[in-house]
Amino acid sequence: MPEIDDYLESAGRALASIDSTIVERASDLCIECVRKGGTIFFCGNGGSAVDSQHLAGELVGRFRMERKPIPAVAVTANSAIITAIANDYDFSGIFSRQIEALGRPGDVLVAISTSGNSVNVLKAVETAQDRSMKTIGFTGTGGCVLSDMTDICVMASSNETSHIQEALLVAGHAICLAVEKAFASPEAT
Repeated sequence: MPEIDDYLESAGRALASIDSTIVERASDLCIECVRKGGTIFFCGNGGSAVDSQHLAGELVGRFRMERKPIPAVAVTANSAIITAIANDYDFSGIFSRQIEALGRPGDVLVAISTSGNSVNVLKAVETAQDRSMKTIGFTGTGGCVLSDMTDICVMASSNETSHIQEALLVAGHAICLAVEKAFASPEAT
């Protein structure tokens, strides 16, 4: 079917647009964080919220090899905290309030926004920076606000949300692999 072929070709172009040197730099930042006893935090809305939980799960659990758990938290996962913050304060603070409570200097925030303009994600980045955390953005074409704010930004060149999400998940898996490999026992590699 032509629409399927077109979709897969377009998705492949978005994935091919990811700069592997940027992904490597993001991996190095995460590895350094964990080596120093830090935590990797993730945030995002909708599909990006699910990807945040997925990537944190790969690190706390395991991705491809046996090793000790890696400290990772998706601040998208606790519905009681999110709804309390949204109700008592404002929805724009659902991630930043958690970063303020849990983040420490040297930790890393991976902020996922396909548009690069999600206010609550941008506020989380600001809060992370105020707490002397490192920040990694995951976004698509047009995500200049997030890209300009973060220390490192992984960008998928596409205007199609689904393709951005697909490409960024692969980049996230590559980071998980690199981080996992850095902490795996020699017999596990």
